[in-house]
Amino acid sequence: MRYALYFALARTSPLMQLGNGWLGRDPFDGKALSQPAIPGMAPSRFAELTTDPRRYGFHGTLRAPFHVKPEISEQDLLKAAVGFAARTAPFTTTGFKVAALGRFLALVPAAPDAALNGFADACVEALEPLRAPLSDADLARRRQSALSPRQDAHLVAWGYPYVFDEFRFHMTLSNKLEDEGEREALTRAAERHFAPVTGTPLAVDSFGLYVEPERNAPFTVHTLFSLSGTAGTSSSASPRPAADTPLARTS
Repeated sequence: MRYALYFALARTSPLMQLGNGWLGRDPFDGKALSQPAIPGMAPSRFAELTTDPRRYGFHGTLRAPFHVKPEISEQDLLKAAVGFAARTAPFTTTGFKVAALGRFLALVPAAPDAALNGFADACVEALEPLRAPLSDADLARRRQSALSPRQDAHLVAWGYPYVFDEFRFHMTLSNKLEDEGEREALTRAAERHFAPVTGTPLAVDSFGLYVEPERNAPFTVHTLFSLSGTAGTSSSASPRPAADTPLARTS
């Protein structure tokens, strides 16, 4: 069993409904959904181009998938998440836009977003005492991505290379898109599809605990936690990479 803290709003929120529909799966119950029609692209091809993010469920990574220590129970994890939610105040993002991140398509912040970055930093720190160390196999798998020395240090210390100064928030919308025509078609379609929720600030009052019952199984939403505290989320970490910097898949 692996767990992850993901950016997720209420199931009925416009962002989650649009994201779940785009990927073709509802992570709250695991049911398949009809994806939107892409002009000039067969539905089966669109489904093929979204297999990876569909398995993870529509989300933005905050605390990447991890195993808990042997002595830590699921109830311990839930208790820690409840406590974190109770300490943390709701906040407002700068809003999102559709963008290409290397060969992936994603929703990314429309402008620098200290509150969102700070929230992600806090999620990493909050559950770190419960995380089991990475196995040698997982370390080797991550290092296949040619990590920088800084990223490798994060991997060893935090179980994930893209945290704090290396973190860049994104909500993945596609697999790697090798064909330029398909990339352009999906970009135009995504801009239309997500137009109701892009370009304007977005209130954030929750996060999700997602679970993967066994490796390579679909992730589902275990619990959605409401933010109800007073602690702010501003980040003091180093500036994040520019929005158009190529990005390795970080789920």
